[in-house]
Amino acid sequence: MSRTNAADILCIGAQRSMTSWLHHVMAAHPGAWAFPAFDPLTSTAKEAHFWDWNHRRGADWYRVLMRPLDDRLKSLDFTPDYAFLTESQIAECKALNPDAKVIYILRDPLARAVSAIRMHTVWATNHAAADAHRITFDKKFLDRCSNARLWDHGAYPRNVSRWRAHYPDLILVNYEELRADPVGGSLRLMDQCGLTTETLTADQRSAIEQRAGRRIWETPAYPLDPDCVHFLHGVTLLARTACAEQLGLTFSEGDAILEAAR
Repeated sequence: MSRTNAADILCIGAQRSMTSWLHHVMAAHPGAWAFPAFDPLTSTAKEAHFWDWNHRRGADWYRVLMRPLDDRLKSLDFTPDYAFLTESQIAECKALNPDAKVIYILRDPLARAVSAIRMHTVWATNHAAADAHRITFDKKFLDRCSNARLWDHGAYPRNVSRWRAHYPDLILVNYEELRADPVGGSLRLMDQCGLTTETLTADQRSAIEQRAGRRIWETPAYPLDPDCVHFLHGVTLLARTACAEQLGLTFSEGDAILEAAR
């Protein structure tokens, strides 16, 4: 049986916006398939990283990696770094995955940036407990901002524009709405991506609902000094405004962060 797409369902981010959670839930659908983890070539069974880490291995490598054991299944590639692929890279993605469904979960830019800094702090402090570390405004903090690629990950309208040029039916998801209704939101996304939910058995639906109730890859809630929060607010303010004006998406998560920093 021939396959039209290498990957049938792509999630391109945003990083720290429930992409790991969504992959965990979608992989429970009997019609979905997650590739085997090949550390360090891939990031678990979720992120193939073809266009950044593995592009030199060639398109055939990607096709083999993404091909399910049963061609009737839909393969998943949830790599948040794909959000800021170049025009030519997205064109190559379209050639490899012409009929793929592409999901982009957008989170309040400030809240997403705070979560990203906490994630990079986890790596830098060897998983220090939340009550054992405070993030201060210093060179280490600024280095983590650079390493986290805050500007690239937060450039939502620009990223959406490039992807929509090749995938006009790009599925935009508001993180806050998905978090408020994880079961309903994940089931709707499955249907949008061709993973029918009407025919699920009671046991299959229960397995999906159980996964939807879990939290995946939660970082310690390291406290940030107000100077750090205000810096991140300045970095992300234009992106937040652009989301409202260009994408019609408004967020509230960052408001609570700013209020706590006052």
